Amino acid sequence: MSATVVVAGASLAGLRAAEQLRAAGWAGPITLVGDEPHMPYNRPPLSKEVLAGKAPFASLAFRPRASVADVSWRLGTRVTGADLDRRVVRLDDGEELPYAGLVVATGMRPRRLRCPGPLAGRHTVRTLADAQGLREALTRPGARVVVVGAGFIGCEVAATAVALGAAEVTVVDPLPLPMVGPLGDLLAKALLGRHERRGVRFALGTGVAGFEGDDRVTGVVLSDGTVLAADVVVESVGSVANTEWLDGNGLDLTDGVLTDAHLRAGGRPDVVAVGDVARFPNARYDGVPRRVEHWSIPTDTAKHASRVLAAHLTGADAGLAPFAPLPTFWSDQHDFRLQSFGAPALGKDDVRVLDGDPDGDVLAGYHTGGRLVGVVALGGPAAAAAAARHRAGLLKQPALTA
Repeated sequence: MSATVVVAGASLAGLRAAEQLRAAGWAGPITLVGDEPHMPYNRPPLSKEVLAGKAPFASLAFRPRASVADVSWRLGTRVTGADLDRRVVRLDDGEELPYAGLVVATGMRPRRLRCPGPLAGRHTVRTLADAQGLREALTRPGARVVVVGAGFIGCEVAATAVALGAAEVTVVDPLPLPMVGPLGDLLAKALLGRHERRGVRFALGTGVAGFEGDDRVTGVVLSDGTVLAADVVVESVGSVANTEWLDGNGLDLTDGVLTDAHLRAGGRPDVVAVGDVARFPNARYDGVPRRVEHWSIPTDTAKHASRVLAAHLTGADAGLAPFAPLPTFWSDQHDFRLQSFGAPALGKDDVRVLDGDPDGDVLAGYHTGGRLVGVVALGGPAAAAAAARHRAGLLKQPALTA
């Protein structure tokens, strides 16, 4: 049996897993497999700086630590299957890689709309190639842009499209407010007003029934019968976990890879999941397994899971408490920022203004059972700094589950 650790997925979570395996004392071989041809790079700028033409690819690439200079990279290669009992993963060229430990870091892909109509002119934003193709479309004079989905990516792309001079930008979403899921009504209403004042239109409370056009999209047909003229459509309607390659191994793949409180998959000590694809219980809150697609999660999960896996492979005791990260996200839109620490979505039914005013810079606190579980700032640097001051207090709160 090979004493190699295979990391399936070569984005940020995979890179951090390799680095943390070294930090945890694993000195054996590590192989990272990734379907993109690029070394790991920073994805959040794709919908902002890259789309706006302000950030070249060279500025996005992560610089791996010296500790992983000896790892083997298999880029431009897709993992297509696995036999966890035999401890092998299969690649798209038919090769099998044996492993002693497996890190699942295959992440997500954009969900696509299944509606009648042409495919040309419809974009997603997940990879560098996606962002480059969308930028080319957005910079054509007189572009009429329809963004389907008013979440993080949708709102960021809408803001960038306005800045690039698009003739019309309309955001469509079946929910009544943008980003209402993670933010709740108070800040979602404030966010809506900020976008509208900067020229973004919204068609809320309605979905997409289809697309008009012959060879490429010329219009978006809404579920209420309205037709929006469109030269460019951006689909930002959620993500799908890249887990099909794990089918047939007895894992719960309902929404990502279900793990225990130490990020082990299916009760297997030799398989851990990290990053967006991991659905884990967070002991800091209610212990309900959830996927978390925030910037901090790839690093946090990699650190914990790598220590757990390295301890198993070396016969040591990791001695870790159940995983209890403090999620963090930010989103730059137009000339303002959303900055969050904690889990505001868990407390969106009890939101209180801690500082400022929703019409200007504002800091909101999110509570569950009277306990502060998250803070979100909306506005300029002062608001973001106010949110950051609450981070230490949120970290000091005791975990709710063991």
